[in-house]
Amino acid sequence: MTAVEPTRNAEKGAHLHDRDAQQSARMGILLMLLAIALFSTMDAMVKWLGQTYPTMQIMFFRSVFALVPLAFLIGQMGGFAAALKVNDKKGHVIRCFTGLAALSIFFYCFAHMKLADVVAISFAAPLFITALSVPILGEQVGKRRWTACLVGFAGVLVMVNPGASLFGEMALLALLGTVFYSLAIIYVRKLSKTETNASIIFYFTVTCIVVSGAVLPFQWVTPSLFDWALLIAVGLVGGMAQIVITQAFRLAEVSQVMPLEYTHMIWAVGFGYLIWAEFPSASTWLGVAIVTASGLYIIYREAYLGRPRGVARRWHSKR
Repeated sequence: MTAVEPTRNAEKGAHLHDRDAQQSARMGILLMLLAIALFSTMDAMVKWLGQTYPTMQIMFFRSVFALVPLAFLIGQMGGFAAALKVNDKKGHVIRCFTGLAALSIFFYCFAHMKLADVVAISFAAPLFITALSVPILGEQVGKRRWTACLVGFAGVLVMVNPGASLFGEMALLALLGTVFYSLAIIYVRKLSKTETNASIIFYFTVTCIVVSGAVLPFQWVTPSLFDWALLIAVGLVGGMAQIVITQAFRLAEVSQVMPLEYTHMIWAVGFGYLIWAEFPSASTWLGVAIVTASGLYIIYREAYLGRPRGVARRWHSKR
């Protein structure tokens, strides 16, 4: 064997590795797009149901029937033995109740606001995650990302329009939901150091079932046959979306798939226009542009610095 042959074999191996990585990335991107489509479909069903049924009733069905597909995901993550193991009780409590608050606020806002407006405001999450990770996780944020956060918050103010009476009040509520959502994500990041992914998902879902189930007898509205199907579908679709997005993050880099989450706006506008004849205002589009640009820059800086932060783990807390 000549000295050239090992070099050729190494080059061939590197080429095969690069090709596999590219195929994996492409599949991850496709799965991310599918996951966003599923989450968007679930949001539209929640908005439809929210016109008739209390938020907690919808949350109960969302959580109970999400356990069906999520049981498969938990099985892949170590099974229910891993799901039941707890090392950081306080962290789980904070993560569960901040996530519960975020979910209930978003579901309520879907019923009372334009679908695209709620989604647009939720795009502020990377900005809050970056800002809140400093006092909570003790992470360092440079001047560039702080600047991106400040610019992004300006975009949030454009969207929220706090002086616009009812819409302003509802928009502020959606913004509060985004803050809780960001806190939940940060605690997912913190828990991931000591807890299994299975336990993080399991206890959050069970918390939602217990809390919404406790309220359910006092707010119960008997669904029609069609709405029964929708309530069940909300949970099944949400659970399937979580499985798909988990696989997307396994196959592709965070920096490759995270920007695709902004396609959520396309689905929200489409559903809103076709079903409810809704269309975002000019101020919403302007705010979305500013917040999206800021969020993308933060994702870019995280990838550039090689330090994936809480924003990279959003899929653990997804609705």
